[in-house]
Formats: sequence, C-alpha cells, structure tokens
Amino acid sequence: MYRLLDRFGNGKMSPRKTIRGEPEIRKRSSKHARTERKTPRGVLKKPMENYTEKRGNRTYIDDLWNRIGGKLRSKGVRQRDVDKAIIEVRKSRA
Repeated sequence: MYRLLDRFGNGKMSPRKTIRGEPEIRKRSSKHARTERKTPRGVLKKPMENYTEKRGNRTYIDDLWNRIGGKLRSKGVRQRDVDKAIIEVRKSRA
C-alpha cells in the first residue's frame, strides 16, 4: 500500500475517523452507498466538508468578537463608547 500512496498520492494517508451508529442504519446506508457506487467515506465526505466549512468561519468570527470584546472591557470601554465611535465614523464618511 505504501508504494501505491507514494507513487500515486502524496505518500501520506489521511487520518482515520470512526463514526458510530445504529447497526441497522449503518447497514442500510452501506447498501445505498454501494448502489450509488460510492464508499461510506464517499457518502460522508461532502456533508462533513460542508458542516465544517459553515461552522469553521462562524466559530472563528464568534471567537474573534469575543476576544475583541474582552480586550475592550478590560480597558474599560463600554457598549455606549463603541456605539458613539461607530456613529462618529459613519458621520465622517457621509
């Protein structure tokens, strides 16, 4: 297997993930995957990519806002100060 990966891929295998599920659901999903000529991994790959893409950006942005808010609070900046600064910047651009 190493030779195949080294010759046709980047020489590395992706990490293995184990997904647990009800035996009946696993059996039916495997059957459906085979009828579509897909592997269980192939069936799950796109939904997992979509899931992480959606949440990855949102999680990062939420974390960023929380860090910014924490820094502002630690410096004594209040919500009304932020609101006032936003109004002043918008007026200067009008």
